[in-house]
Amino acid sequence: MRGALVRRVSARPDGPLDVTWLAAGTPRLPLGRIRLRWEPAPLAGWDVTAHLGLATAEVHLASWPAAPDDWPHLVRPTVHEVTGLCAALTFATDALDLLSRLSGV
Repeated sequence: MRGALVRRVSARPDGPLDVTWLAAGTPRLPLGRIRLRWEPAPLAGWDVTAHLGLATAEVHLASWPAAPDDWPHLVRPTVHEVTGLCAALTFATDALDLLSRLSGV
């Protein structure tokens, strides 16, 4: 497995992260999508990493080394904020593209 693709993030502080498993041969993340990966930490807990798909690359978004067993509650606020920011940027980009087409620029 290559990790899990975040499908939906609850706005509730104690809400769930809905994910879908990504196979090892899965292509690069689409724009604004987040991949989570977790593995047992050397001493205790979980080493969790998040990557974000951008227009031309995947970037490291965050790391939570040795996160406790309830790590989804720890990472959810960051994933929720980044997901919302990406949605807002996509909307703004689409609006600017439409404005450009309508104005003939």
